[in-house]
Amino acid sequence: MSKIKVLIADDHDLVREGICKLLELYDEIEVVGEAGDGLETVSKVREHPPDLVLLDLNMPRMDGITAINKIKEINPEVKVLILTIHDEEEYIYEVVKAGAEGYIQKDIKPEELKDSIERVIKGEKVFPRSVEELIKETAVHKPQIDELSSREQEVLDLLAQGMSNRDIAEALFISEKTVKNHVSNILRKLSVNDRTQAVIVALKRGLVRLS
Repeated sequence: MSKIKVLIADDHDLVREGICKLLELYDEIEVVGEAGDGLETVSKVREHPPDLVLLDLNMPRMDGITAINKIKEINPEVKVLILTIHDEEEYIYEVVKAGAEGYIQKDIKPEELKDSIERVIKGEKVFPRSVEELIKETAVHKPQIDELSSREQEVLDLLAQGMSNRDIAEALFISEKTVKNHVSNILRKLSVNDRTQAVIVALKRGLVRLS
């Protein structure tokens, strides 16, 4: 079995060095490069695509979310595993929407890091237990799908895919003004203030699923 080729992207030299030394302990993993900012990360993926990018969210010159989008444009086969200090749901949602395969925190244990890398390479999605539990809440709290009309549910599904109002209008063959009305109704019914919050609440209640 060939080794998993990993590119480590973090703007802190000591952090990168520590992760490199850690991953070098495992025969199954080969560190093929390092990057100290988002632009360098994207450049190295373009030049020599790794199997997986271990990516920090907060980096200079290009933030992690933008870097994910660029990486996926260059080579959709490259897996992206976020390694960060953040645990806010909004960050996780943005990461999922951008196309990353996993999201773990920097206080993770060495064996858990190795396991997360291997799981992502196998095609699994790796996210914090707290997020998985929120998504599975529907097992305890039945989703109140009847609160939304069938059209509003369709709009919500497309919102979760990161579509703009114009994209949704084209996909559903309705006017952009009609989409705006549906979005306003969704926000009101879910008791939230914006689209991101709507998707997070919908995930919690089982109204939409992570793809």
